[in-house]
Amino acid sequence: MAEAQNIPVGSTTAGSIAVAAESTVATRMSAPPSFDVADFPVPHGREEEWRFTPLERLRGLHDGTAVVSGNGVKVEVQAPEGVTVEAVGRDDARLGKAGTPADRVTAQAYSGFEKASVVTVPKETVLTEPIRIAVHGEGGTAFGHQVIELGAFAEAVVVIDHTGDAVLAANVDYLLGDGAKLTVVSVQDWDEKAVHVAQHNALVGRDASFKSVVVTFGGDLVRLHPRVQYAGPGGEAELFGLYFTDQGQHQEHRLLVDHNVPHCKSNVVYKGALQGDDAHAVWIGDVLIEATAEGTDTYEMNRNLVLTDGARVDSVPNLEIETGEIVGAGHASATGRFDDEQLFYLMARGIPEHEARRLVVRGFFAELVQQIGLPDIEERLIARIEEELEAAVA
Repeated sequence: MAEAQNIPVGSTTAGSIAVAAESTVATRMSAPPSFDVADFPVPHGREEEWRFTPLERLRGLHDGTAVVSGNGVKVEVQAPEGVTVEAVGRDDARLGKAGTPADRVTAQAYSGFEKASVVTVPKETVLTEPIRIAVHGEGGTAFGHQVIELGAFAEAVVVIDHTGDAVLAANVDYLLGDGAKLTVVSVQDWDEKAVHVAQHNALVGRDASFKSVVVTFGGDLVRLHPRVQYAGPGGEAELFGLYFTDQGQHQEHRLLVDHNVPHCKSNVVYKGALQGDDAHAVWIGDVLIEATAEGTDTYEMNRNLVLTDGARVDSVPNLEIETGEIVGAGHASATGRFDDEQLFYLMARGIPEHEARRLVVRGFFAELVQQIGLPDIEERLIARIEEELEAAVA
């Protein structure tokens, strides 16, 4: 089953290597979430949630000057039999149910789309083939909204693939019924001038399992905001991320896991590699354990590998705990240069330097690539990693 639709197009410094790692409670330092753009002031870059983002490269998404233009993005959905694919209006009750926009850009995206795409997997349906959603930029500026809904005890894998050139602001909602299992692979493989700002909202039902794998390669500026909250006890969330930031690119991933009910689990692992002048990666990991969330078990980790001079990483893990009745909570962040000892070890055994570097980087990402579970996507991502490394050598 397939549906195609056209959505009309609706501060940084770099020394040799600059690294920032902080651990401060910041989950409640931003404006309260809202569907109304007017509730968010225009950012100036000094705000906590915007201080790492080069606002001048957002093409007006942050201040209201960006308007629908050009050909927008084309969305194609390929789904197995039994899955429902709909284009719905703004009055559909499922829109925004998984979460509320947390900043001005995503509130603008919610206000700016005309039709939303809703993909529904009926209860107790176990899919043996993935749902594939292709989002291809065809120029101009677009606003979008996507909903993935799983009924109780349903199981599905969804691949959302972003390619082409566009300025896109969007919200993506994941609604998991009780006992459901959803794996989402979101690939950002944009052309070099694209701008992509999006919020991913997951509402995890009782005893449901949610796995997110975010892969970011392309684009001039990509800023993603995955957020998870729980609708009942027993829910589990795994958030994995892989990014390769090249010369001049800005890639920013800002996560929030809100443990708002008892006896839920979360695990966050993001890894990035950077190369080239002015390559800038930002990772913000916020975990909030509310007073009502007894029995929470959570951990988050970010690792960054800096391959060349001129790149910068800002890594900020935050953990806010309002109850002592938990199983465990922790976080870790580390950023470092390419390991010369590993390189020497491989070269001493007759492996050429270029091949040795490739093997080390592939090993660094292997843990996360294996989480995808789809051979065609895994092979494509390994090939993209090697393309990036080849470009550095050329």
